[in-house]
Parts: sequence; structure tokens; C-alpha cells
Amino acid sequence: MTLLLGRHEFDDHQTLMMAIVNRTPDSFYDKGATWAEDKAFERVATVVAQGAEIVDIGGIKAAPGVEIGAAEEKSRVVDFVARVRATHPGLVISVDTWRAEVGDAVCRAGADILNDAWGGADPELVDVAAAHGAAMICTHTGGATPRTRPYRVEYDDVVAAAIADTMAYADRAVAAGVDPRSVVIDPAHDFGKNTFHSLELTRRLGEMVATGRPVLVSLSNKDFVGESLDLPVGERLTGTLAATAVCALAGARIYRVHEVVETRQTVDMVDVIAGRLPPMRAIRGLQ
Repeated sequence: MTLLLGRHEFDDHQTLMMAIVNRTPDSFYDKGATWAEDKAFERVATVVAQGAEIVDIGGIKAAPGVEIGAAEEKSRVVDFVARVRATHPGLVISVDTWRAEVGDAVCRAGADILNDAWGGADPELVDVAAAHGAAMICTHTGGATPRTRPYRVEYDDVVAAAIADTMAYADRAVAAGVDPRSVVIDPAHDFGKNTFHSLELTRRLGEMVATGRPVLVSLSNKDFVGESLDLPVGERLTGTLAATAVCALAGARIYRVHEVVETRQTVDMVDVIAGRLPPMRAIRGLQ
């Protein structure tokens, strides 16, 4: 099935890089490096030059912190989306929000995807996506309240729960009018999960891929990588790429990342090994 992301179509075999652009002063990874609008705009230009097909713009960090209302969230992302859309007409623009009010505003400004990292906390978000012809990313959080950390969360089978919840969310989006080609599911590593849950989802990601829905993974510098290797945020790239390779072999389609070039090379190398892509050149021993 062709993947339809707003006004952009992608063939079934294509893997896509979704570059993270934070419009926040307190993000866990970049510590506010793109809080200033011009810095964020420079980040967009950089990742586009690196080959990212999608940018994911967020106005609130996922972790607990200062309360950010809808008005403040919109002030951080709406005009910025419009600016990016005007400058990069061929770029897929995603906005990381769980609020229908914000989703409506960013879609009017030119967003193609609503990336709901909090698993349907606002049930009206799917109606907004349908009204604007936007794509939806449906995540699994185990019912977690937005911007809360997991504490002693238990699942009988975290993979089965992730599949059941994301597929139900996807079905609800389609029922609301979202194009079936525009619905993506995401196990949401770390969200509503401990490290063992995220590792299990990584090992068994093929079960989510087998649903037939395109799967997005957001692995970049996550805590499950840091805890697995006992490394701080700034030293998790190698672990992130190892997890990426496992998910790529399983068939993930979209990779939400901080490091575009390294992730693209990792995914492409896995696809070449798996026989999904040919080598860029193959002259060794032939001439």
C-alpha cells in the first residue's frame, strides 16, 4: 500500500527519516539548542540537506515540567510550521502534539502529519486529522497521562498490548475519516514502559510490522538505550543505531531521529543485507 502523508506519497518499499526539531527550551537531548526560532529553522535546513523526508516539530517536551497550555504550545509551533512550509514545499511536516486544538491550528498552517505521542489522550485529534486530510501516528502508551513518567507499569504481554491498542487507535482514525493509507502505528519506546518493555518491543517488532500497518520507531537516545549500556544521553548513538538495525531488519518504515545521516546509513545497510536494496555499487572482484 502506498504511504500517504498529507500531500506526499511514498512507495511501499521506502524507508523514511523523520528528523526531530524541538521548539522547546528544555528538551532532554539538545537542551534547548533549537528553542530560538532561527536556530530551529537552521536545524530544518540541515536535516533536509542530510536527506530527511520528514521533520517532526514539537512544542512541549515529553517529560514532566512546567505546565504548557494550548495557547503557549501554538505560539511555539504554528507560525514556525507556516514558515517551514513556505520554504520547503516538498518536505513532509509532522507536529508532535496530543491536543486537537493545536492539531487544527498546525494543519491550517501546513502540517501533513499529527504525531500523537500520548496514545489518543484527546479523542478529537483523529477528527482534526480527517478534516484536514492529515496523516495520523497512533502510539501505544498504556493509557499514560501526557507528560508523566512510568512507574511500576505491568503488562501481561507488552507487544500484544501495543498491537491491540495501536490497531484500535488506527481503526478509530479510519472510522473518523482518515485515509487508511495515512495511518501509522508506533510502539512508543519508553512511553508508559520500563526498559524491559522497550527491549521486548524491539526484539518482537516484526509482530507489529505483520499487522500490515506501517510502523514508526522513535529510538533516538532513549532511556532504554541508556539503561541497557549505562550511558548518559550524549553517549547513546551507538546503542541507538544497534536498536535501529534490529527494527530495520524487522521492517520498520519510519525512523524518528536526532542523527539523520548515521540512521539512514544504518537502515540502508540493513536493507542491502536483507536483499531489499541493491548495493550502491558492486565492483569488487568483478573488474
